Amino acid sequence: MSAVYRAVIASIEKRVPAKLQPLWSHEAGPKTIFFWAPAFKWCLVVAGIGDMARPADKLSPSQSTALAATGIIWSRYSMVIIPKNYSLFSVNIFVALTGLYQLLRIYRHKQSLKQPAIESAH
Repeated sequence: MSAVYRAVIASIEKRVPAKLQPLWSHEAGPKTIFFWAPAFKWCLVVAGIGDMARPADKLSPSQSTALAATGIIWSRYSMVIIPKNYSLFSVNIFVALTGLYQLLRIYRHKQSLKQPAIESAH
């Protein structure tokens, strides 16, 4: 751990109220990577929600598949590691859901393109 990080944590620790000390000192609390990695991973969820405004034909199936798979795999992992990381679990559930939703949009779009071709053939 870097000296700068330890100094910052020590200065913040003095200002943490007594009621928040259990959270601050938790094994997956703000003093650890177990807290910060899931916190920043919420950016993927926000990006996925932002992509809901994009037309389905502009979405990437491989990217959406990767997000869905990553979310599912890491959701499972977050429940088997010690300490259990519920923050990591929740963000990965949302990453998986946004990826799966985008895949559903892509699938529906591709099906809608096939529908006129089927109707014109009859």
